[in-house]
Amino acid sequence: MAGLMNWKPGRCATTFTHSKEPLILPSKTGASRALSSIIEDATPPCDLNPFLFNGHLQTFYTAAKDEGPSIHYKRRVFEQEDSNFKGHFGVDFVVKPDVNDDVKPNVASDGGTEDEGLREDPTGVGHRELPPRTTYWTDKEFEELGSNDEKPMLILLHGISGGSHEVYLRNLLVPLTEPTPEGKKAGLTDGDWDALVVNSRGCAGTKITTSMIYNARATWDTRQVVKWVRSRWPRRPLYGVGFSLGANILTNYMGEEGDESLLNAACVISAPFKLESVALALQRTWLGLNVYSKVMADSMRQLYTNHADMFKKNSALDPEKLAKIQYLHEFDREVQTHTWGYPSEGAYYRDASSADVIMNIRRPFLAIHAKDDPIACDEGVPYEEFRQNPYTVLLATSGGGHVSWFEFGQKRWFVKPVSPPPPSTCGYLPETILTIQRPPTSSTPCATLISKR
Repeated sequence: MAGLMNWKPGRCATTFTHSKEPLILPSKTGASRALSSIIEDATPPCDLNPFLFNGHLQTFYTAAKDEGPSIHYKRRVFEQEDSNFKGHFGVDFVVKPDVNDDVKPNVASDGGTEDEGLREDPTGVGHRELPPRTTYWTDKEFEELGSNDEKPMLILLHGISGGSHEVYLRNLLVPLTEPTPEGKKAGLTDGDWDALVVNSRGCAGTKITTSMIYNARATWDTRQVVKWVRSRWPRRPLYGVGFSLGANILTNYMGEEGDESLLNAACVISAPFKLESVALALQRTWLGLNVYSKVMADSMRQLYTNHADMFKKNSALDPEKLAKIQYLHEFDREVQTHTWGYPSEGAYYRDASSADVIMNIRRPFLAIHAKDDPIACDEGVPYEEFRQNPYTVLLATSGGGHVSWFEFGQKRWFVKPVSPPPPSTCGYLPETILTIQRPPTSSTPCATLISKR
């Protein structure tokens, strides 16, 4: 009877998987608390749109027309410092709107207001196209970014072939960067947080400058950005959030860095931890193969087409075979394996999967997963690893699809357990994965040696 009384249309069950001896952390109130307790207390009931009652409907709804909230960016193009991974990538910093009230505003491609600002890349690399509300830092502006303020900084990684313009990503940024009295005193935004998005090479209109495409274990650009942010803002608390493929990359980064990670904590959403399991599951069903795999392959093939002049320099790629690609595993077979020297796509999946590095994570780490996710399927989630590592918590919901969790009004539930609500709405500052303080250095050795790549 009690369960029936708690029933509500669209409500999903939530479960938490974590160590029996979870990490104990200092609390802002002074008392120590378990990481698992902080996560559970920060997680509200998962009440989704009851008309989107399974993972497919939730995931399909991401294709519905939704301009999403307006987030404004200024971009800087970085050159990779590691000679093993030569190339350039764009980093988009969230900024307050740069609109001149005395000038009639330009209209963005999605109907919003465009920014006034620099539209030519001062580094000379340039772009294919700039997303809405995105301009460049001038050299002078960029040089003056350094400060010692303590405003927290969020570093975000998007999903496959996505970018800073993605609606799901902007949904998370809004509550963190919207104006508050304290936020206006320092930083790039008027909110309580500053944030930036690391765009994968060739994504969000950036240019690929070598024949080296990113892959599911492409941690090198993220690592460089984290180090750069730490050098510019040595006192800022740093946090990371990754979505889908970006979640796999961020998990790999956290495992590779271990106790050397410069991030206080990290959260991943809809991560495909076991890439081979995910790939095989997609091939087993008609929807998986002919909808999800095909759509992702089309987006990656378009990225290849957009930068064909660069990829033609890679003699290992066969243009005739590339033209016949229909599915994601075929793209991985013809592009990723030849680019990175793997004998097969299975070998690539096993090496790039993040499941095995979870035991190496030595910072508070939250993974949010929907059991009905039709892409990052439940069989690809390493539940036992989350039970063995006290630094990690897996929050699983019975519904939600892939990077979806739509409530009524196109709002997304996953924002709630991640983003702390403003104190004005609840009378105090609750703790979430994004307010956790940096834990002391671990005395527990990493379970396995994970090389940085």
